[in-house]
Amino acid sequence: MDMRRTAFTVTVDGSYAAWLALGRGTDGWFPERWTLDGPEPYAVSLPGSQPEEPDSEVLPLSDGRVLIRRRVAERYALSLLYPTGPGTGELPLGTIECPYLSLLPPAPDGSSAYALVHGERSTTLWRVHGGAGGPELLATVQGRCEGGAWLDRSGRLLALDRELEGLTKTVVVDLGRGGETSPLLQITDKSNDRLLLAEPDSGLLLVRSDAPGVDRLGWGVLGSSRPVRFPECLLLPDASLTPFAAQPGQGLSPEECSVAFRVDRGAADSWVGVWRPATKRLRQFPGPTGWLPGAGLWTACGELRLPFVTAGVPCGLARLRMPGEAGAPEPGGETERAVPVVEGTAGTATAGAEPDGSAPARPVPLQQAPCARTP
Repeated sequence: MDMRRTAFTVTVDGSYAAWLALGRGTDGWFPERWTLDGPEPYAVSLPGSQPEEPDSEVLPLSDGRVLIRRRVAERYALSLLYPTGPGTGELPLGTIECPYLSLLPPAPDGSSAYALVHGERSTTLWRVHGGAGGPELLATVQGRCEGGAWLDRSGRLLALDRELEGLTKTVVVDLGRGGETSPLLQITDKSNDRLLLAEPDSGLLLVRSDAPGVDRLGWGVLGSSRPVRFPECLLLPDASLTPFAAQPGQGLSPEECSVAFRVDRGAADSWVGVWRPATKRLRQFPGPTGWLPGAGLWTACGELRLPFVTAGVPCGLARLRMPGEAGAPEPGGETERAVPVVEGTAGTATAGAEPDGSAPARPVPLQQAPCARTP
């Protein structure tokens, strides 16, 4: 079986994914694009004239092309890759000279791509594809920023975790106002508050903060005046949780929005956790054989899709219907199995409502909110 990296990135609409693969009989890493919106998933290799460095980054676009970021001496080179018959086409986008550049998660429009350039005292935000020309500097944010989550379907509001004066807080960069920066998470003056995941349709936010006294997972709603809540069911004594996907299309029902977590216990087996604020319970399932831990997507109808690789299925997508959903029986135990699991097939992944062109609402900072603990 091929050796694979686990940095597996899916477009917002669920149509494509990309990562670096190390194929059998090759001398190094090469980009691989997965098509996920057909009757069955399939992979296309996009090797260049020489193997890629393992620290290269790839980002799928909704038109099927893959953006790649390569380090070349003191610069970062950006290109678009696409299949051309038996070979790989490549369109250079330009270079940026800097100490370190990281790609941001896929933009909601599927055609633009953004990156952060990390400096000692500030971070700059760049549009590296989708603008008028080559890489375009959009904003400068004081402090060192990482992460990145889009808060709206129009691609205007970008949340970043900023480290400044020894504390980490999440801020919002408004691309519709020339990169204006404003606070989003400030649970207490002295707490470290990070945004882990944002679902634009419902406004559900998953955060990690040490405001309760220890580092814990919490949730809030964008624009809400209610405090961030820290459910006891998301505090596991023997495992760590990392959210990786949230169900779109929930509109004004953030408490009904399902969230999928990677459950790490230090064992070889991979587990999936599923939680909704309304249920106040974390369900745990064994992941499908060969699952790429921390990769997957929800559909608006409530189906969780997890990519996997086995010796017999080099490109597979498991489709899981959660217990308690329509068409799925309700299990009785704490350790459950999602049903059904159909390996190696994929359906169209719907990612919620399209933007209507109106300006998004300004986020109300989750600021100075008391720490509420819930079951």
